[in-house]
Amino acid sequence: MLLDTASLYFRAYFGVPDSVRAPDGTPVNAVRGLLDFIDRLVKDHHPDHLVACMDADWRPHWRVELIPSYKAHRVAGEHPEGPDEEEVPDTLSPQVPVIEAVLDALGIARVGVAGYEADDVIGTYTARAAGPVDIVTGDRDLYQLVDDARGIRVLYPVKGVGTLSLTDEAALREKYGVDGRGYADLALLRGDPSDGLPGVPGIGEKTAAKLLAEFGDLAGIRAAVDDPGAKLTPSQRKRLTEAAPYLDMAPKVVRVAGDVPLPDVATALPRAPRDAAALDELGARWGLGGSLQRLLTTLTA
Repeated sequence: MLLDTASLYFRAYFGVPDSVRAPDGTPVNAVRGLLDFIDRLVKDHHPDHLVACMDADWRPHWRVELIPSYKAHRVAGEHPEGPDEEEVPDTLSPQVPVIEAVLDALGIARVGVAGYEADDVIGTYTARAAGPVDIVTGDRDLYQLVDDARGIRVLYPVKGVGTLSLTDEAALREKYGVDGRGYADLALLRGDPSDGLPGVPGIGEKTAAKLLAEFGDLAGIRAAVDDPGAKLTPSQRKRLTEAAPYLDMAPKVVRVAGDVPLPDVATALPRAPRDAAALDELGARWGLGGSLQRLLTTLTA
């Protein structure tokens, strides 16, 4: 089981009231919400391995060089020598180091790689996996990894931590008309305002799905543009031709990496805390109470 950790603690932050606070009054709603989420996931799905995948760089420079608008609207501060600062709610930022410390003390593998997003870490673990993989994320970008033949599916939170939408290839075909491999092409054609991807003007989701059904993939669509006999309307041919510079770059930006240099860490689900003393201290300092105890009970059961 691979967690898109930032996606999940953002959802916990907005889903749990900020009246949930530590003894000193600091909000810990994201911390406790994430712990409750992990507890429910372990109880319901019984993973053998669990990795909390992190954004070491949420807006990698190599993606921005290809498409400068990539996540540009979410930049709070630019840092030429390192990752840009992401716009994050004031009361969430201080909770992230607490989340990291608690995961480390529990012994849950926490992996981020410089120059890459959590999506890329997830993509690489998925590529290397010998068995089935559950990806837990609130980011539809990772639908591109869904693969029934390999048992790779996405668990997408619909409401709180209790309701997850299980996304396999049948679900993707029903909703989007594509399988996992086709989802990245669909996404880059239609665009994604939340990631600053412009897409091809005039090519929405339904048109993109129809083009992919007709021509197979992005390469097939682009070949059709140069084929006078291909079944493209004049406006589609014009729009795709004008979007050629974007289409040259977009696949490298939209498709998750599968070759990230992952560190050698133990990913087995812990059965006991790695550092019980540190965990006790963190639990008391931040008032993690029942959320932490429930997860501990689940892990040791």
